[in-house]
Amino acid sequence: MLTITGATRILVRPDQERDGELHIADGRVAREAPAGAETLDATGGVVTAGLVNAHHHLLQSAFRTLPGTRGVAMSKWLPTMAAAYAEAVIDPELASLAARIGLAEGLLSGVTTVADHHLSWPSSADSVGIASATVEAARELGARLVFVRGSARDDPEEAAASAEAILEAVLPAHSGGVSPDGMLQLAVGPAGVHSDSEQTFRLLGEVAERHGLRRRTQANEQVDVVIALEKYGRRPLELLEEWGWLGPDVTLAHLCAVTDAEIARLASAGVTATHAPGCDLPMGWGIAPVAALIDAGIPVGLGTSGGGSNDAGHLFADARLAMQVAPLVGRPLPAREVIGMATAGSAAGLGRPELGTLEVGSAADLCVWDVSGVTDAGVADPVAGLLWASPGRRPRHVVVAGRVVVRDYRLVTAVEEDLVSALATRVGR
Repeated sequence: MLTITGATRILVRPDQERDGELHIADGRVAREAPAGAETLDATGGVVTAGLVNAHHHLLQSAFRTLPGTRGVAMSKWLPTMAAAYAEAVIDPELASLAARIGLAEGLLSGVTTVADHHLSWPSSADSVGIASATVEAARELGARLVFVRGSARDDPEEAAASAEAILEAVLPAHSGGVSPDGMLQLAVGPAGVHSDSEQTFRLLGEVAERHGLRRRTQANEQVDVVIALEKYGRRPLELLEEWGWLGPDVTLAHLCAVTDAEIARLASAGVTATHAPGCDLPMGWGIAPVAALIDAGIPVGLGTSGGGSNDAGHLFADARLAMQVAPLVGRPLPAREVIGMATAGSAAGLGRPELGTLEVGSAADLCVWDVSGVTDAGVADPVAGLLWASPGRRPRHVVVAGRVVVRDYRLVTAVEEDLVSALATRVGR
């Protein structure tokens, strides 16, 4: 039970804001103050829904700024990362340590839900152990997790069997792949047509259909288009449509190189999209035409991608970047619209309408952003200022499912220094 008091502004939705108090009961936004509620002071702050990182690779949090991974072609980046993975040995312990870092970084920057597209599964790896370790890391830190059993050149039948085993191990009593408390969700997702076969897409699609799971993949980065044309003589979205992977339960990340006709095809199919500018720009993949996607009726979320391409898991930093580069490929994106992408837009791609807003009945995931300091001085619109001002902004408080997990800029659920030390001991950095 919690009551948020003193906020300058409460952003209920990107197009709806108010002042006053915000009440939380039983992990949900409530209409009235619950009896005996704790008070959380938001004086001088703007309250928003918790941010939803719709596309991350948590394992890569242990592999940031590696030599040979910056400013290089994908053909060099992939083997460099693969060599680093092999040297470090991907196992449940490493998955746990990296996930703790990535999830803690997210919470400290306002991200309450992370979709982790896990793509690295060595042939001898304990896939259930890796998934379970990641799930346990999220549970201990108090973050919501969407664990995506991905594939990158994996054997199709092994990938499908692994997805089934993970589901049985970590979410046996599921409804549409979501735990009863909403803190865990499972999905499936090949890396893309550039790496995975039609059989992989079809078999993982069958797993999703059997269990009501969401499907997620990456498409139309420039390299994806080039490889698809070289290998199949066709563009990625043509292949995805033929392979049964364009539909309302599918979310496509990146979408940098899409034509007007392809945008119309995506809108007709009912897919959702994820923009990841903090990855796409430094990798040289281009800029997704976000405004055109939105104007076509496609819900667009926001993701950071992983530490191998975007060394920060700070979603608001990427939201700011998305807002700044948008005019280069279409119309400008107002700050409120981009904040909407980082909240309700990302939640839509997960099939989770209870996330990303602060309406009565919504999940009580929220951030309190202090706008009273020097970095916000002179700001006329404190909501727009969340993105335009203070690029490294961090929330004062973060609440997930009604539980305070960051208080006064510090983790409540773990000691930050211990997380850093544990990873450094394992990887030597």
